[in-house]
Amino acid sequence: MNHNQPRFIDPMVDFAFKKIFGIEPNKDLLIAFLNEVLRGKNHIVDLVYNKTEYMGDIEEEGSALFDLLCRGDDGEQFIIEVQRNKPKNFKERAVFYTSRLISEQAPHGNRKNWNYNLTKVYLIAILEELSLNDDSDNNYLYDVCLCNRESGEIFYDKLGYTYIELAKFVKTEDELNNALDEWLYALKHLSRLDKIPVYLRKPIFEKLFKIAEYTNLTKEEKMLYDISQKRKWDNQAFMEGALEDGMKKGLEQGIEKGIEKGLEQGLQEGIEKGKQQGSAEKRLEIAKALKTEGLSLDLIAKTTGLSLQEIETL
Repeated sequence: MNHNQPRFIDPMVDFAFKKIFGIEPNKDLLIAFLNEVLRGKNHIVDLVYNKTEYMGDIEEEGSALFDLLCRGDDGEQFIIEVQRNKPKNFKERAVFYTSRLISEQAPHGNRKNWNYNLTKVYLIAILEELSLNDDSDNNYLYDVCLCNRESGEIFYDKLGYTYIELAKFVKTEDELNNALDEWLYALKHLSRLDKIPVYLRKPIFEKLFKIAEYTNLTKEEKMLYDISQKRKWDNQAFMEGALEDGMKKGLEQGIEKGIEKGLEQGLQEGIEKGKQQGSAEKRLEIAKALKTEGLSLDLIAKTTGLSLQEIETL
């Protein structure tokens, strides 16, 4: 074990989240977590994991790529997204993702006798760093649905969005009031702990901590986790660099066009440029390292998001 490596892996790292929640032997963890998040709106007894990519009906139409996608025992579908930084147009992307799952329910071919009896679709987004709404309130959980704007009465209960902002979840151990609090505390602090706390000594959390123990990972899993963790750190560094570059550019433009307008434009351009250049270069670097280690091309493609053709040319 690396001397500097924490005892437990960080569940907000891509590989770790999917290792903990995204495989069949661990679906009881995901079921328990989702039932607490849904707070009675739906009760899940069992789950089936589905493919995480939905292609467009036509070549020009964008595909939808989910972190996790699963189906409940009543046919309801759950998209689980983890975001470390605030992505551009995340609300729009969330609507696009759920719309894709809704449209997929339409029968192919003759729809003459279809009665539009849709199954439920939920999107659960766990945001680690930034606030989705950039507001100053202390709300860390947003439950969004279609409702009457005037009365607040729910108009349609088969579509829901739940946003969890971990940065705003600041409860201490003594302030955890329910199982959802315990889950959020574990997700936020797991990689900083050196043992399972007394208040989490329950079978479901004992399994979580056992799976998350770094020494229990295989050699290949450790390599993938380390790469995924490094990618997270690099993305944070790129964002910080892009933020600094954007502020400098914004200040320069602000002299001529007004400080407020220049800061906004320069900051956004700097962040987008840093993300695009850094992400592409880093994925190629990671793929080359995995290829050198002898991992299969399919596993490399799944890990990095690159195509087989791109990997073969490295």
